[in-house]
Amino acid sequence: MNHVAKRARAGTAAVLTWAGLFTVLAVLTGCTGSASFFGDDRAPGEAIRIVPEDGAENVGADSRIEVTVPDGRLERVKVTRTEDAEHEEVPGRIAENGRSWAPAEKDYRLGLAGKYSVEAVAVDGDGHREARSTTFTTLVPKDRFIGYFKPENRSTVGTGMIISFDFNRPVRNRAAVERAIRITAEPEVEVAGHWFGKERLDFRPAAYWEPGTAVTVDVGLRDVEGAPGVYGSQRKRITFRVGRSQTSVVDVRDHTMRVSRDGELVSTVPITAGAESTTTYNGKMVVSERHEVTRMDGRTVGFGGEYDIADVPHAIRLTKSGTFLHGNYWESPDIFGTENTSHGCIGLRDVKGGSSDTPAGWFFERTLVGDVVEVVNSADKTVAPDNGLGGWNLGWAAWKAGSALR
Repeated sequence: MNHVAKRARAGTAAVLTWAGLFTVLAVLTGCTGSASFFGDDRAPGEAIRIVPEDGAENVGADSRIEVTVPDGRLERVKVTRTEDAEHEEVPGRIAENGRSWAPAEKDYRLGLAGKYSVEAVAVDGDGHREARSTTFTTLVPKDRFIGYFKPENRSTVGTGMIISFDFNRPVRNRAAVERAIRITAEPEVEVAGHWFGKERLDFRPAAYWEPGTAVTVDVGLRDVEGAPGVYGSQRKRITFRVGRSQTSVVDVRDHTMRVSRDGELVSTVPITAGAESTTTYNGKMVVSERHEVTRMDGRTVGFGGEYDIADVPHAIRLTKSGTFLHGNYWESPDIFGTENTSHGCIGLRDVKGGSSDTPAGWFFERTLVGDVVEVVNSADKTVAPDNGLGGWNLGWAAWKAGSALR
């Protein structure tokens, strides 16, 4: 329930993530509470050990991927390689004793210039589960740069989707790189780019996409000189489709979320938002990830040991810095619609393990990556436009002013 603590907020560039309708548990981020796993005193994240370590860069092709637990057993492991917005699952198997996972191919070699996501779930003898999610990137050949891209190729997204590239090296010739990425839509609409620093380039139209729009992204970066002596290596066509229109307005003062479809109000859901000392950002935020269950640990977002919940249900990421809209089973049902108690996230009533019959489950099942959630009447500032996919908080003129082609 946290957007990064006031002392640790950052609008860092979003990286390409495995997002969408998966049932795998996710990453150490989060909100509030306390939890333990396997009944021991291990620090958060130690129950599931993943190699390479989270956030590792320039990992060599000969490096190994391994997931282990010292006790209990692994229940599920999914390893995905992403390159040029294409996703490929790495075949693997859990050992008979349940303590380790490794690629099925004995001499498996990592692909270069790729991003790997590892999602693991472990369970102890009492049925207590813990999730861990890590990412690492492999070595990009010298003098080459690539862009990690969202949304996923051939996906269906919400009307607020922003096309985002994160480059693995600083781009100095921004005009040449922006010109090499061509975006077309049917029906036709003007799309403009906006640079956030030297390593992130986002694209969007002036207003939300029309439902049913088909979007094509032609990436022609191969041999484009992004910096002196550094050339692009990608040439690819990516497509995605815009689905139905859904927008949700969270009113922190009234403790409600109004969910609208195609301009018609379909439900008003009671919520709890950030407490007075840990308020929720105002502004428009775009769903970038969906996880049926995730772990939320205050240590990862500047809140120390204030909470660590291993099984937060129906978690929907809204910012890079850690703002989620998620199910909450540990608070009294009476607070929803009446009090703001979180560390900055937006909580909906849920049950342990999650249920489609709760407000959180209902909303999760009806949400796409790319849907917009707008927060109003909070005491906090407006979310930064580069904190997640927050670009809708810039007006069209200001957005276009961030293009290198203006």
